[in-house]
Amino acid sequence: MEGTGTPMGAEHRGDRPVAPPATGLRLAWGDAPAWLRAEVEDRLGGRVVEAVTQPSGFSPGVAARLRLTDGRRAFVKAVGPEPNPDSPGVHRGEARIMAALPRSAPAPRMLWSLDQRGWVALAFEDVDGAQPALPWRPGELRRVLEMVAAMAAALTPAPAGIPLIADRLQDSFTGWRDLARARTAGHDDLAGLDPWAARHLDRLAALESGWPAATEGPTLLHSDLRADNLLLTPTRVVAVDWPWACAGAAWVDLLLLLPSVTMQGGPDPEPAFAAHPVAAGADPEAVTTALAAFAGFLIGGSRQPPPPGLPTLRAFQLGQGLVALDWLRQRTGWP
Repeated sequence: MEGTGTPMGAEHRGDRPVAPPATGLRLAWGDAPAWLRAEVEDRLGGRVVEAVTQPSGFSPGVAARLRLTDGRRAFVKAVGPEPNPDSPGVHRGEARIMAALPRSAPAPRMLWSLDQRGWVALAFEDVDGAQPALPWRPGELRRVLEMVAAMAAALTPAPAGIPLIADRLQDSFTGWRDLARARTAGHDDLAGLDPWAARHLDRLAALESGWPAATEGPTLLHSDLRADNLLLTPTRVVAVDWPWACAGAAWVDLLLLLPSVTMQGGPDPEPAFAAHPVAAGADPEAVTTALAAFAGFLIGGSRQPPPPGLPTLRAFQLGQGLVALDWLRQRTGWP
């Protein structure tokens, strides 16, 4: 990510920030190119008579539950090169991941994908479920945490063709080091940065650098679990949006999930992490190192201008980042 800036402001209620919404700028089904809508209908084998946009998530494209004339349903996501030229590549990556996922993954079944005229579309079975209620309800959170444990057990070892976490996130988990370099070069005066983080920036940068080794492991990870990427049905919890799937330590998905849970009204992350089955036997130093990298990604990202077509992303990163930073302060014990 290029450029520097100051973090977007966060409202507070009591001693905890109010969670920003996980919503972006969706394109309505009727505003998608006519040729794309015709192609989707042809592949689905019926005319679309109802399209309900799903607002959660940050992609600037179409994300809609479609109903056909014969009553059949599908979920379709589609994005073109505008306004964000990187978004089609994310959908292409998800298509590759979905093709490699084992049936034991708690994921919707992909029906097909298309890649034409710069547009990428993916069609999935329409899961008859709803996102978790926010603030988090204890029963729903319990179901999600049980799914995380079951997913780790079912998806170890990861199938062939899944990238390693060190390769998948190598350009993302560099936040503290990037910030330290920008400070040294005089490009960032650290205005608005948490005083504890500013005071320990060099230590954080050094700690962050060890994250690839700390997160090594054989488990297939979603690596982007949040409430807006989860659907609860009466019988199962389904994880959606898998473009960042990778292989790593089984506890990584839990660590990456918990800051958003706390931000959105759930419990504090440390006791939730310690009580979870996937954390049993995890090396405490490795966990702290990975948390430092994730916190740096979130805090560093929140200081950047918003990407084209994703105006709400930075506030959402900041909200998670503040929680992750508090958790990191607790785990390091640094004054």
